[in-house]
Amino acid sequence: MEVLEKRHIEFNREGFDDAELVAIYKKLLKPRLIEEKMLILLRQGKITKWFSGWGQEGISVGCTYAMDKEEYMLPMHRNLGVFTTRDIPLNRLFAQFQGKLSGFTKGRDRSFHFGTQEYKLVGMISHLGPQLGIADGIALANKIQKNGKSTMVFTGDGGASEGDFHESLNVAAVWDLSVIFSIENNQWGLSTPSIEQFRCKQFIDKGIGYGMNAVQVDGNNILEVIRTVRKINDDIRNEPKPYILELMTFRMRGHEESSGTKYYPEGIQDEWTQKDPVANYELYLKEIGVLTDDLENEIKAAFKEEIQSGFETAQAEGPIVASLETELADVYAPFTQAIVNAGGAKTEKRFIDAIQDALIQSMEKYPDLILMGQDIAEYGGAFKVTEGLVDQFGKDRVRNTPICESAIVGAGLGLSISGMKAMVEMQFADFVTCGFNQIINNLAKMHWRWGQNADVVVRMPTGAGTAAGPFHSQSNEAWFFHTPGLKILYPSNPYDAKGMLNAAIEDPNPVLFFEHKLLYRSIKEEIPNDYYTVEIGKAATVTEGTDLTIITYGAGVHWAKEALTKFPDISAEIMDLRTLLPLDTDAIYKAVKKTGKVIVLHEDCMIGGIGGELVAMITENCFQSLDAPVMRVASLDTPVPFAVSLEKQFLPQERLLETIEKIINY
Repeated sequence: MEVLEKRHIEFNREGFDDAELVAIYKKLLKPRLIEEKMLILLRQGKITKWFSGWGQEGISVGCTYAMDKEEYMLPMHRNLGVFTTRDIPLNRLFAQFQGKLSGFTKGRDRSFHFGTQEYKLVGMISHLGPQLGIADGIALANKIQKNGKSTMVFTGDGGASEGDFHESLNVAAVWDLSVIFSIENNQWGLSTPSIEQFRCKQFIDKGIGYGMNAVQVDGNNILEVIRTVRKINDDIRNEPKPYILELMTFRMRGHEESSGTKYYPEGIQDEWTQKDPVANYELYLKEIGVLTDDLENEIKAAFKEEIQSGFETAQAEGPIVASLETELADVYAPFTQAIVNAGGAKTEKRFIDAIQDALIQSMEKYPDLILMGQDIAEYGGAFKVTEGLVDQFGKDRVRNTPICESAIVGAGLGLSISGMKAMVEMQFADFVTCGFNQIINNLAKMHWRWGQNADVVVRMPTGAGTAAGPFHSQSNEAWFFHTPGLKILYPSNPYDAKGMLNAAIEDPNPVLFFEHKLLYRSIKEEIPNDYYTVEIGKAATVTEGTDLTIITYGAGVHWAKEALTKFPDISAEIMDLRTLLPLDTDAIYKAVKKTGKVIVLHEDCMIGGIGGELVAMITENCFQSLDAPVMRVASLDTPVPFAVSLEKQFLPQERLLETIEKIINY
């Protein structure tokens, strides 16, 4: 504990009685004493890593103390005081730090990379910025539900350099969301000083650029932090709008302990030691007669006993026994799909009409389903899939978004954390790169990490054949096929499009729903008018055959059917995978064994496409049933070209004809 000869922070106790001043002292002291213990344990090798918040406790504790316990907070790895102020049992915190089962992530993640619905906390991932978009989604849920709640999310002066920072603040401003963006300005991003991170004088200057209020406060003055957050909340709970809260402080220790602080200018730590939030507040309470030496000793002794007891409980817990079944089971949130069978009258619908049918009927079925995407409201989306929906369901539920994929995917996750459902439309599947991190590291991993489902469907208009060039034509499903925790659906016809999209929205897990743009208006069939679902994870046999099996999906189904008209003597089985993740391996192996000759066809490029994995699986599991090598047919290993002749060469239709001849004659 820092010992100061005199106080260097001026406190104003207006609005705080003696009892509350002591209560605040206890909240402030507890994380400091835990820090002291953690640093000892680190040296003893009993924990492996520690991100210190020493000297910044006034921010974590003050902000959390001022928020309602039912309001979500999204802290970072230097915010121990957030977790202790929310009264998380210390044995569980220590178990989390040590990778024990009674922690919050079952040993799957470390330190503060976790969340908990019980304490309304949503922990960060190492990429720093994505939690800002999640906060937007939680605040959007609060606004739609009109519950008067606020949301607070933390970032640092270094993290504020990320694109997620801009996207999330801009969305919050445009949508008038009650989010407090708390920027801990501790002047260093790992070893990089502020002058190498940004050139604005202070972060509150950004407020005018976003059209939001911005307030700066001494983050080491806990009473000012509490007073400021309370004042902001009084303002925004009744009239939703975001705030920038810049909290001035200093990071006394390294980014994490092993990195050290040798890069700090000489004397800077001594200077900031004089502004220590705990020591200064302690001196102040003694000056005004609220805290005595005896009471101080009593409080510290009780905390040290609580800390030691919590650590011993966690330490006594044995190591996690690895279970393959448990690890695999937790990749997805539990869900047993109850198939809703089609019935009643049918109407001829195009692929695009089927997608719209599903959106309308799912919006009716789930009043808490929110649609978000660029130009999807009055304009109806780039392909007019959502045309007319805003008139039917209103702009609260059919929301135009700024051009910011990451923040909007994050907002979808925030809605899910708040118990709602979200559909995010990528204007083109190509644009998903700008939201890649949220999908790969947040949506996909959230349930496996700490049991929070991600009830988000991302619609992906995909594919070539429309002369749209390299940025509007890519088939990028393989990028996500490698990521456990996602489900990937790719229908080839109107019936499946409607039933599978309904099923995707029902499912509480994250689903990427690919829709081939060329199919939107080029194919049609009679489908039921009523709501129905198609089983996720179940392939379909399009045609029966005995000579050859073609395994494909999306537009490939139609290419295979067309190609086989050139070979009337071949009896071919066409399998439509429909679901790419999880794969229907039983159906695949059955179809392979039936004919002994297999072509895997997809529009994506050959190298690294899904076909390579399918060939490996088939070879490993069906080798003795094969009468020829499994052959792949795919697009060229180039970007998608614009000119019609070049695009035709890029796509695999002509090579499919050659491959059918080759494998039949093998």
